[in-house]
Amino acid sequence: MSDTPAVVPAPSGLPRSLLILLGLASATIVIVGMRSLQDLIGPVFLALVLTIVMHPIRRWVSSKVPDWVATIVCLVALYAVLLGLAFSVAISAARFATLLPMYQSQFENLIADATSWLHDMGVDQKQIEAIANSFSLSDLGGLITGLLSGAVGIVSDLAFIIALGLFMTIDGRAFPKHLARAAAARPALIGALRDFADGTRQYLWVSSVFGLIVAVLDTIALFLLDIPAPLLWGLLAFLTNYIPNIGFIIGLIPPAILGLLEGGPGLMLAVIAVYCVLNVVIQSGIQPKVVGDAVGLSTTLTFVSLVFWAWVIGPIGALLAIPLSLLIKAVFIDADPANKWLVPLVSNTDARDEPDVTPGT
Repeated sequence: MSDTPAVVPAPSGLPRSLLILLGLASATIVIVGMRSLQDLIGPVFLALVLTIVMHPIRRWVSSKVPDWVATIVCLVALYAVLLGLAFSVAISAARFATLLPMYQSQFENLIADATSWLHDMGVDQKQIEAIANSFSLSDLGGLITGLLSGAVGIVSDLAFIIALGLFMTIDGRAFPKHLARAAAARPALIGALRDFADGTRQYLWVSSVFGLIVAVLDTIALFLLDIPAPLLWGLLAFLTNYIPNIGFIIGLIPPAILGLLEGGPGLMLAVIAVYCVLNVVIQSGIQPKVVGDAVGLSTTLTFVSLVFWAWVIGPIGALLAIPLSLLIKAVFIDADPANKWLVPLVSNTDARDEPDVTPGT
């Protein structure tokens, strides 16, 4: 027997800790780059999502009429959605701005009552005056209209998105054929991308149904509470429903402020209570569970996606948080069968329920 000690072979790869650090560093660089390109990424992805949503319409129409007619129909539908979304937000902001000046005297009375209460609580007179001077109805109107416009973030990019929608819709005629040919070489990746498209359509469909329910109930409640322009705020509730988890808060602000100016704190609290009962139960309770089951994202991940994508690409990221997360899931998890163990961590399904897909060469 030889006295020479056995040689342990060196590991063939880098240490796992180093790989993790390199992965985190690469992800940080990518995220910083996306933040710097948010004005481009947001509109491009919104146009892509709308094109994906319109594809079933194209497929159905093209089975009845020539393909160029189907393209025109898809373009009309896409532009109707875009313009309807942009105009609804703009009208809501404009209507709110025109309503506020009508309540100047009520606003002054509220400020007077507040300063009197602060004086009774022993607050210094100079501090009271500083607080009172920091509030004005015009500043409040500008703040809320800016929030409404930023909540969707497409008005300023409307022309760019319309142009993108035109080109993507035209290219969409041949894209399914190219995708079918690519599936022969990369079946797992193409299958994951198809799941992303289906999940995006399901998410928007579920959000539209729940948004309509919430909008109808909110409109009825605001009408019974005698809040000005209840139909408009119901429409706003429908639009903000596409922003997961916190969208109802944005839709609540205008009618709550009008309730304060119209009937005082009692009416404002009534509006808040109605929205919390209806919207929290439906939008924060039932809808996230249904959305998670429909698209394969957990409720927690849905909320984290909202915060993350709003931070990365701005307000439009809140609107596109779920589709963006579905795309990341499709590329990095669903496209690689070796990553199936991650499925239970990000979705409401078990990895054993996922079909096995053999990757191509």
